[in-house]
Amino acid sequence: MAHTFLMQPGRWSFEGSWLDREALAIPVKGRTLVGWSKDNFWFTMVTELTFPDSDRAKVTLTYRGRIDADERRFTFVLEHSEMGRVEGEGLVAPDSIVQRYWVMGDKKMRTGFQTLYKQDADRYLLSSGIVGGQNLESTMEAVLTRQH
Repeated sequence: MAHTFLMQPGRWSFEGSWLDREALAIPVKGRTLVGWSKDNFWFTMVTELTFPDSDRAKVTLTYRGRIDADERRFTFVLEHSEMGRVEGEGLVAPDSIVQRYWVMGDKKMRTGFQTLYKQDADRYLLSSGIVGGQNLESTMEAVLTRQH
């Protein structure tokens, strides 16, 4: 695949907006480090989200996943600083990476989705959301930029 995000190791920064259901949108900034071992198709990813000019606590996400040999499907587990243990799956398309996830043992029945749309090798557009039961709890949109 021609993707540089998720499919290849790298450092990424991003900037965008976070919107909670009952609040106005706030700025979000972040950085992601992707590690990749093509020998056995395992990847790791660590993301930190910060919310400048807000009292909202930072969010950290630590992924470990496996990409299938065809490099089109992947599964992952992640430790989310607010939601706890999360499991998910994704598909790698020619121009996008789409994933869905669910929070393990969660009384709120939270699930989520994320789409990364490739603009070029160094830039992706991100759109994501968290669903609690039948309600959309929050969304995030951001531009990810590869750091060289």
